[in-house]
Amino acid sequence: MNQSSFLFGPLDELHELHELAFIERPIRRSLKTAEEIEQLTVDEDLSDIERAVYLLSVGQEVQRASVISNLPSLVRQNPAETFRRVVPKVREVLNGSGAEIQLLAAASFLTILQDDIILIHTHTYSILKTVLLHLNHRDPVVSNAWLETLLSAIDSLPKETIKQEVLIPLLHQSQLSHPLHTRLASCHILGKVACKFDSHIVKKELLPLARSLCQDLEFEVRACMCRQLESIARATWVDNTRTELLPELVKLARDEESSVCLAAFDTIINLMEMIDNDDRLHVVVPLVMSVCEASSHGDETILASLSFQFGKLCSGLAGSLSDEQKARLLQRFKLLCVTGLQTEEQLTTDINESKLIRCNCCYNFPAMMVFAGSTHFLSELYPNFSALCCDPDVCVRRSAAASFHQVVKLLGSNVQVLHKELLLLLQDDALEVLDALMNHLEETLEAVLSRGENLMLDDTFPELLAALLLAEQKVGCSLRWRLHEKLLQRYSCLARLLPGEVLHQSFSPRIFIILTTNKVLPVQKEAARTFCTFLRYNRKQEQRQEMMERLIQDLAQGRSYWNRLRFLDICQTATEIFSRKYFNKHFLIPALQLVHDPVANVRYKLCQLLPRLRSLLRMPVDKQLLQQLDFCVQKLLCRETDKDVVATIRKTVLELDKLDLKEPFHKRQERDVLDQKKEKEETLLLEMEQLERQHADGKLIAEPQTDRKRRESKTCLSATKSMSMSSSGNASSSGKEMRKAKLSRSRSLSSQSTTTKPANSERPLKVKELSSTSGPGKSSMLQSKDGCLRNAHFTLSTQSISSMPVLIRSNTTSLLDRAGTLDHRTSSIDQRTTNIDHRDHRTSTLEQRSKTMERSCGVKDNQSRKLST
Repeated sequence: MNQSSFLFGPLDELHELHELAFIERPIRRSLKTAEEIEQLTVDEDLSDIERAVYLLSVGQEVQRASVISNLPSLVRQNPAETFRRVVPKVREVLNGSGAEIQLLAAASFLTILQDDIILIHTHTYSILKTVLLHLNHRDPVVSNAWLETLLSAIDSLPKETIKQEVLIPLLHQSQLSHPLHTRLASCHILGKVACKFDSHIVKKELLPLARSLCQDLEFEVRACMCRQLESIARATWVDNTRTELLPELVKLARDEESSVCLAAFDTIINLMEMIDNDDRLHVVVPLVMSVCEASSHGDETILASLSFQFGKLCSGLAGSLSDEQKARLLQRFKLLCVTGLQTEEQLTTDINESKLIRCNCCYNFPAMMVFAGSTHFLSELYPNFSALCCDPDVCVRRSAAASFHQVVKLLGSNVQVLHKELLLLLQDDALEVLDALMNHLEETLEAVLSRGENLMLDDTFPELLAALLLAEQKVGCSLRWRLHEKLLQRYSCLARLLPGEVLHQSFSPRIFIILTTNKVLPVQKEAARTFCTFLRYNRKQEQRQEMMERLIQDLAQGRSYWNRLRFLDICQTATEIFSRKYFNKHFLIPALQLVHDPVANVRYKLCQLLPRLRSLLRMPVDKQLLQQLDFCVQKLLCRETDKDVVATIRKTVLELDKLDLKEPFHKRQERDVLDQKKEKEETLLLEMEQLERQHADGKLIAEPQTDRKRRESKTCLSATKSMSMSSSGNASSSGKEMRKAKLSRSRSLSSQSTTTKPANSERPLKVKELSSTSGPGKSSMLQSKDGCLRNAHFTLSTQSISSMPVLIRSNTTSLLDRAGTLDHRTSSIDQRTTNIDHRDHRTSTLEQRSKTMERSCGVKDNQSRKLST
């Protein structure tokens, strides 16, 4: 052993011994001694009122505080006894108590008044006597607490009580001999009671008192009273405001104290709608110009207040300013947007005040755009807004992101000017900026992406898509799951703003990855809702089928029980988004098949979902689905071994038995109406898909048919020459044959229009019959069809409930018109004959299919009868 181990070894052992001794030290099991517990013990036989009186009389400080904080509940239980026995004891306790008891009492009385627990006319004197007694407390915090209670009491007190108990003491307390906080309380009370009386009483009794307080020696009183002049002005007439209050406000705006000037300036701006044009032009405009000129050399508080009110000020004075004055105000606003960013201003301006000024400029930017005009945005205000979006401070960029949607709306068709700024805000490193942008992302994207077919041709479109995807990935990698949930909720609007191909290729795979990999349950549910929204409003059958297959294969039939649980969550969301018909066709059977799942948690969740699935079935259409659901319930009742699942399925059976009786008829009728609207929207989507396919096929056929027409026109010229050389007998016989052929074609065409059936049962509107006509008749039918679709679409969009927005793109009219013009151009006699032949072949195949379907349905009915027997 060396010397160090010899020295430090025993020290370590001693340290361990000290720790063991500390652990073995006897611990005091109770925080109170036996004597203290005996003092705090109260007889259990006492009632609540008696216990409160006893504790307020002989209890300790903690017990008194508990009774006072519990005073609202005592008033609810027995108001008469509480005000007769407990409230007088509370007054006695408050006379010599400290600040803590005073604050608790003020909060309790405020709760009683706000909750309207008692009849004010009965116990007004009890409340006001206590409040007014402690309103002039020497502690300003306690005094402000009792002032809040009194201001709340004024809202519910009758006029006579206010006049007798409040106004008369107010005249005495507003004198200069009283302390400062008493006069400040008088200012607040004066502004509060003004709205309770008519203009005659306000002018006669309150205005003289307000003038005297506006001329007080203390600037705090003058500033406080100046801010209360707004409520007094609104309680009087406009003429009284002009003759009595406006000169007083102008005089206060030239006060030597900056706080008084700011209070007067803010009050004038808030009363702008009550000031006539002459006063605006001759009184307010010179005052505003002088304040703006003085603010450039004043302190930061004046600049901050001016920047906050600048938009409202310019909007109110827009009709009274000359062009030169407008230019001066606009130039002043530009300087406020860069406050603190210039090197010479950084030495004289406070950093926090300069940040606040630039944030206020972001807040007022939409109002300044209206003031300057959207046509002058690029030349006047765009550099300043771009600088605010790239500001070095995060709070300024967050304010710019919060008002970005309003700026974009005001730009209208010139929205592409702010494309770079939108990308910068989406790619900002601070998530606070992205959070502010997400609050109104739907309105922003609606203004940016509302260009229809020209959207795909724009070079900036891929950059915006990449920025949206990168923003989601950045938020997903962070720990801000609430922001991730909000972002996914806002991204659901892309279903009606982006083309289907872009949505399916770029966003749907990413949402599905979040749905299957994210571990936060609210994020998973919001991803499920967004994915179902993308699925519902996708207009291509192949893409919808692909998305449903991914849901069933990766989730409903996935290897992880976690994914199977997520599928049941998706089913719960899908019942709110899809119609009953669509849900029962695609989601119900995969959900019921999870009854065979080996994991008990999956079966447990399925049991909880069964009542909702049962409410979606309607007899006799869903008879077979109801049999499968009953089989699922019977299997769980007979073969289930997990006790939690057994208990849940028993409760579920009781709910299923009471399901039809429990729900009121009007609620069920509302759900049926909503379901019909959803089904109509889905039918319209199918129709739009069919029209888009016809439009695409028409484009492909148009070019070869034009070449064919040219060749046929040349052959017709040569044929006419040869036909003129033929005999007349041959001509008459050929004419008879042509008439017979036309007659047979017309008969077959008329018979086909009455016997053909739509191939898809989900498409009740017969789009295929649109192509069976040609020439002018076809164009008229297309126009009528176009009108039906537009009427259905607009009635759905106006009558839809807020929980189910209509997201159908409104470009069906252009597709129908194009299809009509293409069919009109390409119609010919030969094409009619070929189409009729094809349709004859289709009718024969459809008849064969219908016969086979009837046979299969007969077999299934026989099987179901055997099962029922």
